[in-house]
Amino acid sequence: MATIDTTEKTFDQTITDNSIVLVDFWAAWCGPCRMFAPTFTAASEKHPDIVFAKVDTEAEQSLAAAAGIRSIPTLMAFRDKVLVFSQPGALNATSLEEVITAVRSLDMDEVHASIAARETTA
Repeated sequence: MATIDTTEKTFDQTITDNSIVLVDFWAAWCGPCRMFAPTFTAASEKHPDIVFAKVDTEAEQSLAAAAGIRSIPTLMAFRDKVLVFSQPGALNATSLEEVITAVRSLDMDEVHASIAARETTA
């Protein structure tokens, strides 16, 4: 599957409708973003069951602000509507594969239980 462009209007629906979503927050003027783009695209072709979304932080400034983006590129991973990974900086192909493997292997029952436990103590 190729990457998809995501906007403020489509972001929540993309996260809600898909089990695993990787989101690349980027900008055209950003050198590291341009270096990471082919790695992200190659991974999208290798993993057609995962949605690979891109958010142009220049065009979607309010979405980037709502997501707390302070540095680009920033990669976020969502699994079952839960943010499970967020890291600024361009990843190489090996590191991106490690993130994908880790996201796939998460025990989401455990993740949801951990979130519920934190919410009851907060």
